[in-house]
Amino acid sequence: MGMRRRRQYQEHDEEAIDLAPMLDFVLNLLIFFIITAVFVKEVGISLHQPSAPPNNQQQDKEDDKGTLFIAVHKSGDVSIDSRLIDVASVRANVERFRGEKPEGPVIVVANTKAATGVVVRVMDQARQGGALDVMLQPTASK
Repeated sequence: MGMRRRRQYQEHDEEAIDLAPMLDFVLNLLIFFIITAVFVKEVGISLHQPSAPPNNQQQDKEDDKGTLFIAVHKSGDVSIDSRLIDVASVRANVERFRGEKPEGPVIVVANTKAATGVVVRVMDQARQGGALDVMLQPTASK
């Protein structure tokens, strides 16, 4: 019976650590870091992607006539309307297209395994040719 009383007495004799001051300190730190945090807006390049084609086939054919597609193949070859051209002649082709369709967009369809430098040069040539909207459309390689 004496052992039982001693254990009860020892359990009540221990003092508990008061956590309230530590919680106040942590809360103050949290408020301090929230107030002093600098929020940076990420700056990125916005790419204009073409909208989904309309369901009407006649409108789809008219859109194809009003859009210039420049294909950049995996090998680095550039073609317009299934004919191979040099990167330097992209500008002349875009200028001719802009003369026929001044508001027509130019879409560069680039293979994902094509050299980035070739794609950038094609887009630059298209812009120098007077294209206002040069859109990039990546395609998966086969």
